[in-house]
Amino acid sequence: MNSHHDRSERGIRLVAGIIWFCGGLILLLKGSSLLLQAGALRPGVNWIWLAIPAGLLIGGIKTVLIFEKACRRNLDRIATLEHGRLWQAYRPRFYFFLILMITLAGVLSRQAQGHYAGLVAVAILDFSLATALLGSGRLFWLHRQEHRAKPDNKER
Repeated sequence: MNSHHDRSERGIRLVAGIIWFCGGLILLLKGSSLLLQAGALRPGVNWIWLAIPAGLLIGGIKTVLIFEKACRRNLDRIATLEHGRLWQAYRPRFYFFLILMITLAGVLSRQAQGHYAGLVAVAILDFSLATALLGSGRLFWLHRQEHRAKPDNKER
């Protein structure tokens, strides 16, 4: 493999990892904000603290069953790019679904405003997705042989 391909692959992996981690951090902050809102609605009720371990547990399961596999597939795809560009960190359909998910998350959050159970439920969802993104995102920083280009695999 030539050094240009190595630099290109590293750059694309870096962009993909930053996008992945930013999503996790944003969801962590959003979930925290929703829990604070729920706590303000019902100051004496401590059910909000169950949202954090519930989100972590669900997110841990998502990490292993879904998100790590998605990361590996994307890293394998990035490794096969001949002359990769930074925008190729993900396939176009990923960007479409990202916009769709952000829109849906906004709608859910707005619908939950003023409703204790709704705020807690959306916070659990946010924490689970944040956990899955942050937990699986470590794969973007690890150098693994499976993420190296195979000579006969070429991106279309």
